[in-house]
Amino acid sequence: MKRKRRRVAIVGSGMVGSSCAYSMINQSICDEIMMIDRTYDRALAQALDLSHCIDFTHTRTSIYAGTYADCADVDVVIITAGANPKPGQNRMDVLEQAAEITRQIVVPIVESGFQGIFITAANPVDIVTYMIWKLTGFPRHRVIGSGTSIDTSRLKTLLSDVFSVDPRSVSGYALGEHGESQFVAWSHVTIGGKPILDILAQHPERFKHLDLDDIARKTKDAGWEIFTRKGSTHFGIGSAIAHITRAVLNDEHKIIAVSAILDGEYGQRDVCAGVPAIIGSEGIQELLELRLNEEETKLFNDSCDLIRRNMAGLVLEPIQS
Repeated sequence: MKRKRRRVAIVGSGMVGSSCAYSMINQSICDEIMMIDRTYDRALAQALDLSHCIDFTHTRTSIYAGTYADCADVDVVIITAGANPKPGQNRMDVLEQAAEITRQIVVPIVESGFQGIFITAANPVDIVTYMIWKLTGFPRHRVIGSGTSIDTSRLKTLLSDVFSVDPRSVSGYALGEHGESQFVAWSHVTIGGKPILDILAQHPERFKHLDLDDIARKTKDAGWEIFTRKGSTHFGIGSAIAHITRAVLNDEHKIIAVSAILDGEYGQRDVCAGVPAIIGSEGIQELLELRLNEEETKLFNDSCDLIRRNMAGLVLEPIQS
């Protein structure tokens, strides 16, 4: 029996889009990758360059340049193209520009007949994810933002250094906005299954220099530290997008912190924020509603309120079929 080929389109052939493609090629995540860019020659050049990796990988991924009109039959469209903040700006400062870019991308893709799953990492990612949901009219499970997946990874990396364990032995989440109002749900962070708060209580001398607020701050600021030193962050987020895409294409039912449209979860509606979700072939299979403590609940609500305030005034008319 002939197996259905897994096809992915990546919109944006810059550092994030190309890093995502490179990660997917090396992990053999899909059979075909179509690179799309505002400048076709750039997409073609990236596709050619990436195709020269194939001889050094275990499987063959077909990679080529395409256009929005070619998206009708792809399984996943990944949007990395967006507006980059300038020095001194934050992710929200590029919102108006991001809204226009998002519409220019999403409208022709939907008009092509695309009926798959959108995954986006364009900033401000929570609001861009919400925009895509509103513009397309797709059910909420088929629109996923990278959200706090990368922040959660940064948190695990920081804690792995402190406790001298593999980051994959750390469990926990950064939640809320992928931005300044994100927070760490410390009540749900574990090291090898043991709550971090219990570890600190049992070993006060050993970990007396560990400041959880400082770890949370470093988690939040990690992207800016990289950005200010080299002008972009792309390897980590590219791998995060590839990770989410693999969970979709392989129906892994993996739990990942992503930007998701909330409809009653955590007491929130009509807003998109970073929460843990089960990711499978249909996109978001289910949102996990953690039992946050009083302080964490306030931080989550404050983060959602900030996202809403920044969305105020956006015109999000659905695409006419």
